[in-house]
Amino acid sequence: MQAKDKLIVALDVETAACALELFQQLREHVRMFKIGMQLFTAAGPDIVRQFVARGSRVFLDLKYHDIPNTVAMAAIEATRLGVSIFNIHTSGGSEMMKRTVEAVAEISVRENLTRPKVIGVTLLTSVDQEILQRLGIDDEPKHVVGRLALLAKESGLDGVVASAQEIETIRHTVAQRDFVIVTPGMRTNIESSDDQRRVVTPAEAIRAGADYLVVGRPILDANDPVRAARAIVEEIENSLGTS
Repeated sequence: MQAKDKLIVALDVETAACALELFQQLREHVRMFKIGMQLFTAAGPDIVRQFVARGSRVFLDLKYHDIPNTVAMAAIEATRLGVSIFNIHTSGGSEMMKRTVEAVAEISVRENLTRPKVIGVTLLTSVDQEILQRLGIDDEPKHVVGRLALLAKESGLDGVVASAQEIETIRHTVAQRDFVIVTPGMRTNIESSDDQRRVVTPAEAIRAGADYLVVGRPILDANDPVRAARAIVEEIENSLGTS
């Protein structure tokens, strides 16, 4: 993949109009956009259809987590929307993940649809060891992520969402190079982490082995979003040459 194929811009904005305006600005520099809970709740599934119709790849970031049948049915609808990637929570368990993968494969064949990649959320980047302990999990984040990544692989998922700090653990645990790792929590300045806790820079994530980087606020909040996106693509490109 080229450097710009690896950048996913998170459109965490309030309206479809704002999202489409950003798309028009960035479409020459970015191949995929993330539509998450905020935008999807505000604009509904039609915003996904609009992006797909304009030739954009979409990462639908709704983090499905429910009983197996409910998640599988939602996955069918995500597939029908034409998204390239969508995610579910690995903590939903192996049956939920397996049922989802089976449902996506079946509907893709039956309706001649492009099969999206199904990836599993391990630990949110806002969760650190202190939060884990409050949840009754007395273990380091990387060990928890490693176990969840292995469970995702064994359940048939195409990859996981994880902090770059856990990429080495995942690659060691899942010996399958095409197992996709999508890394959120990107910050161009590590000190500006907002509510993220396990964050890294784009260069660090690429060198660690991330396949895709999800970047939101460093681009959306920039005075010049195009310039910010191009700078991150350049950073990715430089890192690919040294990774």
